Amino acid sequence: MSAPQETGSGLFGLMAEFETPTDIVKAAESVREAGYRSWNAYTPYPVPKLWELMEHKSPVPAMTFMGGLTGAVASFAFITWTQVVDYPWNIGGRPTFSWPAWIPPTFETTILLAGLTAGIGMLAINGFPKPYHPVFNVDAFERASQDRYFLVIKSDDPHFDRTSTESFLRELGPVEVSEVDE
Repeated sequence: MSAPQETGSGLFGLMAEFETPTDIVKAAESVREAGYRSWNAYTPYPVPKLWELMEHKSPVPAMTFMGGLTGAVASFAFITWTQVVDYPWNIGGRPTFSWPAWIPPTFETTILLAGLTAGIGMLAINGFPKPYHPVFNVDAFERASQDRYFLVIKSDDPHFDRTSTESFLRELGPVEVSEVDE
């Protein structure tokens, strides 16, 4: 855990700590209904309803499809070029364009490029590796990977006002509301 920043730094947002997944889902519904758009939740395990409320749209599935499609087309084109155009062999009177034999390598290349695209794309989009995040400045955040649920409203949200947002979060019934310094 890193030490808190000096007091002269800016405010990243306000963090509310909850004890149960039901509590954080209710809080997330309230935050969304209140019009906040720049917020995030941290839980020890995936909470599907929370993911829906956060309206995450990931480009990874589309990137993975495009990577797989690229692998399939590139592999099939490469095999076609080498077997039909560049160096054709007439073995036993078989046709040079014998595409059924090319299905396994085409499939393997499709899977390879789709997997690499998914892995590298996910890391790039998530900004990994990221050894530091402002939420690490809050001591209670250590329990985010154990048994607590945290909701952070970021200070860059258009609806964010330090005092009104703090009182709003306190009305949601959290264990604690903390400032998150940058």
